[in-house]
Amino acid sequence: MIRVTELDNSSLMLNSDLIQYVQETPDTVIVLINGETVRVRESAAEVRQRVIEFRSEIGEAARVLAALAMEGAGRNG
Repeated sequence: MIRVTELDNSSLMLNSDLIQYVQETPDTVIVLINGETVRVRESAAEVRQRVIEFRSEIGEAARVLAALAMEGAGRNG
């Protein structure tokens, strides 16, 4: 999930897997796969960067868990 700021300055955690596309009109509009839209203060580039950072964190966590599982399997085998 990524944190974005709506136009009224409220903070929102958004599931980045639900983003269909991001458009600047000049407001940044995030269109979700269900057709809902969210207008945010961040630029499209900032939204993109937050998605990349979030997915990198998920990938790193998966690598750590896999390493721990391999280490545990080595002790048991």
